[in-house]
Amino acid sequence: MLTVLGESVRYCDGVSRRNALKIGALSFGTSTLTLADIHRSEAVSKKNDPAFAPTRHKGLINIFLGGGPPHQDLFDLKPDAPVEIRGELNPIATNVPGIQISEVFPRLATMMDRFAIVRSLVGARGGHDAIQCTTGYPEGSLSAMGGRPSIGSVMAKLQGPTDPSVPPFVGLAERCGHMPWADSGKSGFLGAMSGPFKPNGPDLANMKLNDTNRVSLSDRKQLLQGFDSLRKELDAGGSLAGMDAHTERAMNVLLSNKLMEALDLSKEDPRIRDRYGNGKPYQFQFDGAPTCNDQLLAARRLLEAGARCVSLTFGRWDSHSKNFDLVRDHGVKLDQALSALIWDLERLGMLQDTVVVVWGEFGRTPRINKEGGRDHWPQVSCALVAGGGLKTGQVIGSTNRLGETAKDRPVTFGEMFATLYTALGLNPMTTTILDPTGRPQHLADGPPMRELV
Repeated sequence: MLTVLGESVRYCDGVSRRNALKIGALSFGTSTLTLADIHRSEAVSKKNDPAFAPTRHKGLINIFLGGGPPHQDLFDLKPDAPVEIRGELNPIATNVPGIQISEVFPRLATMMDRFAIVRSLVGARGGHDAIQCTTGYPEGSLSAMGGRPSIGSVMAKLQGPTDPSVPPFVGLAERCGHMPWADSGKSGFLGAMSGPFKPNGPDLANMKLNDTNRVSLSDRKQLLQGFDSLRKELDAGGSLAGMDAHTERAMNVLLSNKLMEALDLSKEDPRIRDRYGNGKPYQFQFDGAPTCNDQLLAARRLLEAGARCVSLTFGRWDSHSKNFDLVRDHGVKLDQALSALIWDLERLGMLQDTVVVVWGEFGRTPRINKEGGRDHWPQVSCALVAGGGLKTGQVIGSTNRLGETAKDRPVTFGEMFATLYTALGLNPMTTTILDPTGRPQHLADGPPMRELV
């Protein structure tokens, strides 16, 4: 194994870490799974998959509010309901006449024309995990063959990288005490080559190489080429020569600083960083994710560098007690970071090609419990979408007077994902991916939402 040391990277928790990247030997005739091996497998899969078709660079930022955000305290307030239902928070007007949202979102209220609110999302299975918000399917779907792939994995497989040195799918979710909340999206039956690259994961804390390491990697590359030349005469089929392109891509990731430049927020204008904020102090975190505002900035920088999908988990919204204290804390921080993200994407001319979706695994009970909290309520929840050329400045669906059930236009997770795929340049009605048995699988269980596309 080769160990590459780099400079320290500052993460959202303020801890400066110096770790090593261990690169599996790019040797011949071994069982070691290397970066080059993954690229070779990925290319073979694409070559054999008729569903693969290159598209122009569109991107997705998937913001998961782990724990289940209270819909009636964020985007579906019920000011005329009894006090034990409506709670402590008041609605405020937005820049779209007739649309009101929570008082904790004053910045978002000024740009509601850039968003669409879905108030009637149904079909949540009730589990404390991100599965339906990353795949559109419930846990257990196609589990015998590895499960459904997340939208980031589908994009990685069907659309591939836009830049050889930037992974197409990046997961920024911080580790949580309850790890299902830290799920950036699994690759399912597509296999590891389509999974998310995790900058905070155990395999990589830093990829920024110093000059010595660059020389070492270049020497190693030359050595591999030498071995290849030496053995070509023994390889009648020339298969070893075919490894060059994939090894080249693996080396491009390691020798380029483009990925690390995107993750290094110190490179950003301090005024832009201040606009996003850092989400500190972290409150109500417990076993969930911190409110890392700066991860939304990192997501924008990653898409700008060439990533296609970035997923993250923002806060811990499991408010069985002190619901309104939690919402005031998390809501204000989300208001700052999300409004900055939309402003930033628009400023850079990226909003039209970038879809932003914000949601959690379910809603919360209409009635406030004796601890001042709201409990699990999978019957209905809400979602917020922006960008991607979608028709924004509107509310889709509604709930009844108490926020218990969808009153009109219930929207399924399948419809939401079909809409996301459409905005990302993938037709969910005609595009399929092959499962391990060779059977084509549709991307989403439902048609795109006619209100949005």
